[in-house]
Amino acid sequence: MFGEGPQNAVVMLVGEQPGDAEDRAGRPFVGPAGRLLDHCLGKAGIDRAKTYVTNVVKHFKWVPRGTRRIHSKPGTAEIQACFPWLEAEISVVKPQIVVALGATAAQALFGKAFRVTQDRGRFVPFALAPHALATVHPSALLRAPDEETRRREILRFIEDLRQVAAVLP
Repeated sequence: MFGEGPQNAVVMLVGEQPGDAEDRAGRPFVGPAGRLLDHCLGKAGIDRAKTYVTNVVKHFKWVPRGTRRIHSKPGTAEIQACFPWLEAEISVVKPQIVVALGATAAQALFGKAFRVTQDRGRFVPFALAPHALATVHPSALLRAPDEETRRREILRFIEDLRQVAAVLP
């Protein structure tokens, strides 16, 4: 599944891989994590309709659990196999700002040594765009252990996105 959004988007959001809802719909970020992303983008002052959203891995890797399809983390070979398509998306869109959502996306874009836990919300050098940063994936926020932690982490995520909004032209 390729990304979607305006071909001239200033911001490109890059996630790990499509989830179950995305795989069934054939569109990125349309499930629960996508709805949370939309909410947080709005709170940060970023119009989702003006962003390009995509994933590092272009297919939904899953394992069956009863009647459900459960997300399975993509491996290095899958990331490497799909990376040329991501590079092509970046070269066509030419975003001013690339935002890696989660560790898989951040390490694919910025190198294996990159740690979201240490460098989230900070701009980092990136050869394919003038500005780049990493933050958590919205699905991680949905898995917070309790409501207070979820609320606090969503506010941190919105602050990370406000760093992006601050450099928008």
